[in-house]
Amino acid sequence: MTGQALLGTVLIVLAPALAAGQLPAAGGAKAKDEKAQPLTVDADRMERFGKENLVIFSGNVVARRDNSVQYADRVEVYLDEKGDRILRTVSTGSVRIITKDCRTGTAQRAEYFDLEQRVMLIGNARVWEEDNVVSGDTITLFISQDRSIVQGGKQERVKAVFYSRDEDKRDGQAVRRRSAEPCRN
Repeated sequence: MTGQALLGTVLIVLAPALAAGQLPAAGGAKAKDEKAQPLTVDADRMERFGKENLVIFSGNVVARRDNSVQYADRVEVYLDEKGDRILRTVSTGSVRIITKDCRTGTAQRAEYFDLEQRVMLIGNARVWEEDNVVSGDTITLFISQDRSIVQGGKQERVKAVFYSRDEDKRDGQAVRRRSAEPCRN
């Protein structure tokens, strides 16, 4: 695998976090800035299976880029035949994603499909921002369509709690309501 392919592999580990509102516009100035941001992946182990076009990070995986972070016990990265493009990633075990704008998602499993620009949070999936929360068995995000589907499971139905964006007036200025806990990535 070339250095560029390996870098691409590591970048895709954050795809679910980026998909939740962090993807840069294609070809825009922001895209260049985003690519310039370093990515750090920490794991207890990394294995590459050349014949299978697979890279596996395992053991306390933490991937950080541009103040977004993904935690998982294991992340599998599937590449195309040349090893130049990520086809999909599968993150399992205590998956938690925090974006730079403080949106958080958790699930037992997260799958990212690059060609479809689709992210699935599977198993006790939950996404929240401030006090607003949506939960279900599976949450599917269609990145390019800015669309999502939440499905309930056998035990529980979909649950959503939304608060209005109350704005307090302080010194004549509108102040958006914030949760007490700051975003920590």
